[in-house]
Amino acid sequence: MDPAARPSPTTLPRTPTRPAPLDRLAAVARAAAHRPDDPCRCASGLVGVLANRDDGTVVRHGALVAKAHAPDTDAEAHRARLALAGHPDVDGVLLPPQPLPAQAPTEIDGRLVTIWPYGPPVAPDDPDAAPWEEAARLLARLHRTPPPPLLAPRLPAMRAPLKVELALDRMRRTAPDHPAAASVLSAWQTIPGTANTTANTNTNESNPRRLCHGDFHLGQLVREPRPIGEGPWRLIDIDDLGLGDPAWDLARPAAWFAAGILPPEVWSRFLGAYQEAGGPAVGADPWVQLDVPARALTVQTAALALAKSTVERRPLDEVEGVMIDTCARIAGYRTESAPSAST
Repeated sequence: MDPAARPSPTTLPRTPTRPAPLDRLAAVARAAAHRPDDPCRCASGLVGVLANRDDGTVVRHGALVAKAHAPDTDAEAHRARLALAGHPDVDGVLLPPQPLPAQAPTEIDGRLVTIWPYGPPVAPDDPDAAPWEEAARLLARLHRTPPPPLLAPRLPAMRAPLKVELALDRMRRTAPDHPAAASVLSAWQTIPGTANTTANTNTNESNPRRLCHGDFHLGQLVREPRPIGEGPWRLIDIDDLGLGDPAWDLARPAAWFAAGILPPEVWSRFLGAYQEAGGPAVGADPWVQLDVPARALTVQTAALALAKSTVERRPLDEVEGVMIDTCARIAGYRTESAPSAST
């Protein structure tokens, strides 16, 4: 399952030679957080690494974070996504970017660099306080917002369907002989259009292409920074933002519910809040729109579980095992109707 929040900051590694990419990103974060002549008085907990993965490295310094995006990020699409995140039409939905400091590099070792406010994430140790309704309302607002006219021609397709295929490719490379890989691939074959999913991002042809987050989970929520008190929740991470079928933004919670991971009452709260906020992704029977994306996200989660557990030489954890079992059920039969939110 995707983490509910970012991990606590870790200490930056020291290097006596040429600064490593992580050190250079930390220097950008410091330059953004302080004026050139200001000494840093940030407490140790306010400086550190929040994430360091192939698809994104995030370093915090005080009230700001610097992010180095994935090395294969398309620069033109990235600029359009960044412009959308700072557009007034989505104010109050997406956390807006901050300008890079003067003389700061726009990329480090081929990885584009951006600056963002630091916002407190969802607490991973308090699942009862998870902001499911707030998240649903933010998604509904994003989906209802018309693409800004000047930006719309530049906005790329949201990347949710592509991420499924990338997960499968990763599984094929790292765990081709895993006993469960066949079940994952068989479940994938039940999904219409699997041969051309990246081109057909709008699986619900009756739904117009709308603004979509592209990778929604609770780790994509932070509190908007405020001097006093807690700010409202905002969506973060622009890397998969774009135009497409908004049902994909509901697919991960739907998949967790269908697999028995997300309790029915939590799913009902999330879906109900989305519908009450006028979210356009689903109709009276939400599974008409959610069935295909939810099955695809199940496949994606299972494929990544096999790839990661194989590389790390560990057994599947409980949640990963549930998603593998769900793939086996999908592959074994194709139901004509998915479970309702009330069951």
